[in-house]
Amino acid sequence: MQKPAKLALEDGTVYTGFAFGAEGEVDGEVCFNTSMTGYQEILTDPSYRGQIVVMTYTEIGNYGVNEEDFESWKPHLAGFVVRELSSRVSNWRAQDDLDSFLKRFGIVGLQGIDTRALVRHIRELGAMKGVLSTVDLDDTSLVAKAKASPGLVGRDLVREVLPSAPREWAQPVSRWAKLGAQVREQLPPDAPHVVALDFGMKYNIARHLFDSGCRVTVLPGTATSEEVLSHRPDGVFLSNGPGDPEPVRYAQETIAQLLGKVPVFGICLGHQLLALACGAKTYKLKFGHRGANQPVMNKETGRVEITCQNHGFAVDPDTLPPYLEVTHWNLNDDTVEGLVHLEVPAFSVQYHPEASAGPHDSHYLFARFRDLIEQSRPSSAR
Repeated sequence: MQKPAKLALEDGTVYTGFAFGAEGEVDGEVCFNTSMTGYQEILTDPSYRGQIVVMTYTEIGNYGVNEEDFESWKPHLAGFVVRELSSRVSNWRAQDDLDSFLKRFGIVGLQGIDTRALVRHIRELGAMKGVLSTVDLDDTSLVAKAKASPGLVGRDLVREVLPSAPREWAQPVSRWAKLGAQVREQLPPDAPHVVALDFGMKYNIARHLFDSGCRVTVLPGTATSEEVLSHRPDGVFLSNGPGDPEPVRYAQETIAQLLGKVPVFGICLGHQLLALACGAKTYKLKFGHRGANQPVMNKETGRVEITCQNHGFAVDPDTLPPYLEVTHWNLNDDTVEGLVHLEVPAFSVQYHPEASAGPHDSHYLFARFRDLIEQSRPSSAR
C-alpha cells in the first residue's frame, strides 16, 4: 500500500499524492525545474536549500543514482515532487535507486500528483511557500503551516551550506563528460592559483576550474579579503549558492575589497554578489529560472547559448553603475545574464556554464577566466 502525502501552498491550494523517500514534514518555497535529465545533480546542488522542487518531466528516477555525479556531499533541498517515480532503474552506472537515496538522506518526496497543473499554477501566481507532509494530512493545518513558514526573502541560506574548512581541489571533470578526450590528472608547477569562495558551490565548477589548468583552493564563503589574499591567489572565483543574495553582506564586502587586486569570475549567486558589491541591486523573480533550456544572447558574439539555470533572484539593470556592462541577457524575459567590469578584471554570468548533465554551450567561460588571469599575472610567474 502506498502511503498518502500532501503538498499545501500558502494560497490554500492542496495537492494529494503518495509518499516516497523519507517520511516527515518540510516547508520551503515551491519551485519547478524543466530539465528532462540531471535530477541527481539538482538534488545535490546546494543552491536548492530551502526549496521544494517540482520536476516537470513526467518520469523521474529511471537511471538511478551514483556518487560520481554528486554536486556536493548530500542533497540540500527541502522536498522533491514528481509526477511518477520510476519503478525500475536502468543504467549500468547506478549504485542506488532514487527512493532509497532520498530515504538515506532524509528527503521527503511526493509522487502521483498532476505536476502540470501545479507548475501552471506557480507560473501564473508566482513561486510561493509550501509544506510537504506525510504525517499531517489535514488541509487546514498544512495551509496554515505554509503561510507561517519563513520563505526565502531576507534569509541568509549560504551559512547553512558552507564548507567547514578550506580544501585543495584536485579532481578533474568526469571521464564520462569528456566524451573520450584526455582527462587532466596533474598541473604544471607554474599553474595559476585560483581561490574559490564557496557559497554553496557545485563540485563541477571546481572540476572545470581545475580542468582549465588552475590550481584551486576552496575557502568558505565567509572568508575575509585578508584571508583570501593570504593564499596569494592569481584569481578569485565566486560560486553559486542558495537564496536571497542581499543579506549575504559579508561576501559583498569581501568582493568589494578584492576588486582590482585580482581577476574575479562569478557564477549565479556569485554574479549577483558581484553586482551588489559594485552598488547595483537585485530583485526576486516571479517564479525563477530553473532548467537546462534557457536561451541567452551573448552580446559580444551575437550567438545564442542554451544554458542551465537555477535562480530565483536577478540583477536589476536599472541600478547598474556606469562601470558595469551587460554582456548577456535572457531571451525569454530580458533579464540580465552576464556582466563585465569596465575598470578592473572581473566578469560574471547568471547561468551555469559547468552544468552537468548539460548543456555545454558556455564552457568557454572557464578558458576566458584563465586567459584573464594570465594577462594579469607578472611575466615572471607565467
